[in-house]
Amino acid sequence: MLLRVFVSPEQIRRVTLLDIPSSVEDLCEVLRNNLGLRGNFILQFEDPEFGNELCNLTDIKDLPPERATLKVIFTFSEPLSDSTSDTASLSSDSLSSPNRPSSCEDSTATEWPEPFVIPSFTHDVEFQLRLANEAYATNGTLMAASKSMKSEILEKLADCIIKITPYPTRNNIESVAKALVLKHPCLREPGSGQGWYGWKFSLVFKMGNYRQRMMAAGCPEVLINKRKRGQGNGKSVKKSKKGEVHYLPKPPEGQTAAEAEKDRSTMALEVQKREPDVQVLDNLMAATFWQRRQEIIGDEPLIAAVMDRWPALFSERQIIAEFNRIVTKDLVETFLGGLDSYKHGLLQLYRVAVESGRKVALSQIMDCLQREDTNQIRRAAALLGLPCYLSEDSSSIIRMCDVNGETLDVVMAGMEMGLLIGHEGALQDAFPSEVFNVAVVVEEKIIVHNLKDVPTGFAMLLGAIYCLNLEYPKKMKYTFEFLQKAIMGIQAETCSARVHGLRNKLLRYHM
Repeated sequence: MLLRVFVSPEQIRRVTLLDIPSSVEDLCEVLRNNLGLRGNFILQFEDPEFGNELCNLTDIKDLPPERATLKVIFTFSEPLSDSTSDTASLSSDSLSSPNRPSSCEDSTATEWPEPFVIPSFTHDVEFQLRLANEAYATNGTLMAASKSMKSEILEKLADCIIKITPYPTRNNIESVAKALVLKHPCLREPGSGQGWYGWKFSLVFKMGNYRQRMMAAGCPEVLINKRKRGQGNGKSVKKSKKGEVHYLPKPPEGQTAAEAEKDRSTMALEVQKREPDVQVLDNLMAATFWQRRQEIIGDEPLIAAVMDRWPALFSERQIIAEFNRIVTKDLVETFLGGLDSYKHGLLQLYRVAVESGRKVALSQIMDCLQREDTNQIRRAAALLGLPCYLSEDSSSIIRMCDVNGETLDVVMAGMEMGLLIGHEGALQDAFPSEVFNVAVVVEEKIIVHNLKDVPTGFAMLLGAIYCLNLEYPKKMKYTFEFLQKAIMGIQAETCSARVHGLRNKLLRYHM
């Protein structure tokens, strides 16, 4: 089921549900987990029987069966009466916004805004800025901000930043500094070319101090990087590096670690059944999401330990759901859609590279298209040719396997992470036209198998990397960067020079 969820004018999300929830309450819980919603709210839907006018959703059966548009209406903390919710559609004017969550709760709950919106400061600061801006517009006079005023501005900006992420990137900080002097030109610095360099460095130091306060307050995403006494500085900071929206979520209000562990035990028992209830597993996996992320990121366990504690995670369905919780994007749908938009250009580049003699190894992949030119073959060729075009070695990450040939232990030897593409009979071409089975391998263990084709296998491998908080394999780091930033559109605004060059070449085929 496909949903278009209207949270606010700036937040209109697309959500794909594998199964229709059994009740409105279950649907609300799914939206809470997938979209990171806080506070009390009700749902309205566009009713086709009334010309798509909004009506309160009180029965899940009222939703259109395949596609529906929902609107989230945040309410007062007091519950609405039955008569109110059953008889009329509530207008947004009569409802207040939910109480603003603490910065730790709201941390990493949204994507970085572009452009960054500078908040309003206290009344006296705003008054001084207004007068200084008028003077700047009249004669170009710059304002000499006092120490207390500059501290208050930085404090307010840091508070807004940390509600998005406690670890902003350099580009994030620059966007805030640029937005500040754009809104208040009187704050420009005469000693810097752009007028905002000083504010940028001040924000960097302010964010460091703010993180110390958040650590003392117990914010999980910052607390996890607390160094113990005597520990060196060599350990890398655990933070969102691949565009994770919910990197290390805080436990839901009222839920304890004991309750989460009980849900985990129930999940482990349910998955052992001959026919597990997938809806029960979905609910339990969503409820224990925060605990699973804290274990995977904080403890960095081996894959065998994760499979033992969270066996339900290692299925195609749950990796898609977990990826959605982490990045708020549909894994397979977004991946295949992005791949289809680039595959023609990629194949054209491969063909030119073969004809020029620069990438002879790609000729075998292009020959497969001459024998059988279907959409699935074109998708597989575009993906399998990408490492070669980017001058990367995929031999230890993508391997072909004859199901009647060598044993799995031999084929998977040395595979820290990758894809195993199974086929029947001797392989005559660069890749099989008919795939028997595709499996995802991590630490020489198959974690997901019975995938139907190579593109789905690539999507699942990317999803597993996010779900298990893994680093991209060094030998194919540019390939995975392209999959993340070009195909999936995650942090697409920043990329390496090699991937940026490839994207520029592909633009000619989109014009």
